[in-house]
Amino acid sequence: MAASLTWRAWSTSLAGLVLLCMAAVNARPASAQSPNRIFVTEVNGVIGVATTRQISHAIQRARQENASALVMRLDTPGGLVSSTRDIIKEMIASPVPVIVYVAPSGARAASAGTYIAYASHLAAMAPGTNIGAATPIEIGGVPGLPGGSQPKDKDGKDTSKSAVQDKAINDAVAMLRSLAQLRGRSAAWAEKAVRDAATLTALEAQKEGVVDVVADNLNDILAQVDGRKVMVAGVETTWNTRNAEIVAVAPDWRTKALSAISDPNIAFLLMLIGFYGLILEFWNPGSFAPGVIGAISLIVGLTALTALPVNYGALGLLVLGILLMIGEAFTPGIGALGIGGLAAFIVGGLFLFEGGDTDIEFAVSRWLIFGSAIATAGMIVAIGGAAWSARKRAPVTGSEQLIGMRGEVVSWSDLRGSVRVVGEIWSARSNRPLQVNDSVSVVGREGLTLIVEP
Repeated sequence: MAASLTWRAWSTSLAGLVLLCMAAVNARPASAQSPNRIFVTEVNGVIGVATTRQISHAIQRARQENASALVMRLDTPGGLVSSTRDIIKEMIASPVPVIVYVAPSGARAASAGTYIAYASHLAAMAPGTNIGAATPIEIGGVPGLPGGSQPKDKDGKDTSKSAVQDKAINDAVAMLRSLAQLRGRSAAWAEKAVRDAATLTALEAQKEGVVDVVADNLNDILAQVDGRKVMVAGVETTWNTRNAEIVAVAPDWRTKALSAISDPNIAFLLMLIGFYGLILEFWNPGSFAPGVIGAISLIVGLTALTALPVNYGALGLLVLGILLMIGEAFTPGIGALGIGGLAAFIVGGLFLFEGGDTDIEFAVSRWLIFGSAIATAGMIVAIGGAAWSARKRAPVTGSEQLIGMRGEVVSWSDLRGSVRVVGEIWSARSNRPLQVNDSVSVVGREGLTLIVEP
């Protein structure tokens, strides 16, 4: 009985101690439960689908972990218009304030980078950086081909701008001006950045009211903005950034993979490997490895095309060029198919990524295009030539190989009998009488009967 009472007393005391600890934890200051943290993500290179995924993931994580702010360290020449708009939507709807910091020295926020900086809750630049040149790419001359001749009117004025281009520029101006009004930045310079491709250095941008802070490093930014007020999702919030814990947010493996295959040169190579693999598999059925590698590469390459501004007419020329070169290898002629295929391949490669959904030029390296064209032509001609030579050779397997072979008469009566050829006994006939052990030559075959002669 006494032991039972002692056990109950211990149980009660232990439960009380647990409850007391839980109460102490809940009673700790909010700052101890949720330390002041600033999340940082690096955005380098062309703005694309992978960048949209990266920023969306970073904003989501910052929201889930109650971060004080998300810093986007930016260095970009521009990118896809659709991806830029998606990023801006994510930033405007973000419950966590977003700081865009153009850094390090020598970095730039050109084209799409300008729009992203304008959309941020706070824009900062490092000394030695620049921002601007947000004019959409204009395409003159032949539709879809850059660098065409620029038509002039009778007064010598450039008449190359079409109504579509005017719409694109006006739309870009309206978007940047609306972001300037939303964040309280210079709307006048925003229009210059689009219409005149104006650019500013860090100090000039701060003076023009384009950016809020010029800082040497991230800690300098956090010290300067501490205590400032900012509107986040319609609610006024006070920055609490001094001495904050900095947490790096790296892209996940899917984002890195998407970023890698979104490179025009990588996508081009994947497409070529896919074509090579399938062609080799068709020429040598049953080897499996070329077909499997080719199919996987082709699917990954097609996936990459969905993230790039593809000119599908140029893609068609690329495929047509390969098919024409294959046709030349198997069709005797004067080389018209091969020359046409080579020309179609090169033109298709040069303009494969000429699209309207970008503010910078996407293109495959010319060295890669010409090198691949020569390699493709050489491979197809070599393999096609070997296949054509193989067709002309005498058969080495099957019943056709018996024609022309020598044998020996095993038995014979009148004009018919049996002969031994390559170790096998065959029924045979001849137009003249033969004797046992006579040597004969096979000159034909009718079903299972060989036609022989001495």
